[in-house]
Amino acid sequence: MADPILILDGIAKRYGETHAVGPISFTVSNGEFITLLGPSGCGKTTTLNIIAGLLPPSAGRVIIGGQDVTNLEPRHRGMGVVFQSYALFPHRTVFQNVAFGLRMRKVRRDEIRTRVRRMLEIVGLPGVEDRLTNQLSGGQRQRVALARALVIEPRILLLDEPLSNLDAQLRKRMRQELRDLQQRVGITTLFVTHDQDEAFEMSDRVILLNEGRIEQAGRPEEIYDTPTTRFAAEFIGSVNLLEGHVIRTDGAQVRVALSDQLDLSGTSARAGFMPHQPVYLMLRPERIDLHTQQPRGQQAFSARIRRRVFSGDIVSFELDTDAGHPLLCTKPSRDEFRKFVPGQAVWVVPEACRVLPRSA
Repeated sequence: MADPILILDGIAKRYGETHAVGPISFTVSNGEFITLLGPSGCGKTTTLNIIAGLLPPSAGRVIIGGQDVTNLEPRHRGMGVVFQSYALFPHRTVFQNVAFGLRMRKVRRDEIRTRVRRMLEIVGLPGVEDRLTNQLSGGQRQRVALARALVIEPRILLLDEPLSNLDAQLRKRMRQELRDLQQRVGITTLFVTHDQDEAFEMSDRVILLNEGRIEQAGRPEEIYDTPTTRFAAEFIGSVNLLEGHVIRTDGAQVRVALSDQLDLSGTSARAGFMPHQPVYLMLRPERIDLHTQQPRGQQAFSARIRRRVFSGDIVSFELDTDAGHPLLCTKPSRDEFRKFVPGQAVWVVPEACRVLPRSA
């Protein structure tokens, strides 16, 4: 792993008796793309503003490049910030907007011209420096905001939901463009969003926040495949959570009784489950396979299709197990799965079952 460029050490923010954030701690390596993900009000933007120096923490330290910057003003932190609204000057030209930070830093006029033009080429807007920003499309304004943040050559780029004002198609395209730009420039980036797809498509690591605390952190695949709490499981993608209790454990393997007629095995990211302990068995809808006959040598149970929904590339099934558990199953839109119809009896084969503590 590259050297750490940013360390949050016990950061907290309180408003009277209300705890908005923390305490939270995490480290960001040089060149990483980190996303702060979570629902509205979980503390994402507050954390970003503390890092930027726009908001003082109630406790803890912000360390950048080995230096404690907790009490430094924003202009001394070497940060580039892109806000949700972009915060561009609408009646100034693209050149004037991008050059603003350089002029505040007393950079020479000829160097400003060279750096602004080079940055506009990097973000894909060559030749537009004389246009007014209120004459640009949403995607172009987003690129101008990025150019303005990057032209000052910040150590860290902070992005506060910069794609939220774009339409769905442009938003999806800009995700990849933003990620490509970040990798091309090689700048450490912190990105705030409540959109799971954005977080997963763009990030090296995701920090999932819940009520001001870190619920889970890791690579997108880790958080999706091995959530450690019910909140993490339900916030990330679709999920089936079946209530049961532990029968026995064997290392990471846990046998769970879901009813008198059904018990299944799953794995757990944590140890220490005890017999009779209440737990959830987590099944992702796309990790459930359907068969017309009972398969041999596999963990399987019987169910009946209650509802079938065709969505083009996906076919979704609502199932009722013979043990009384409702399940959601999603399969690719292929002939082998399109043939299943409501009312049909099927055999269900779950894959990659995970066991979560019910108390969490």
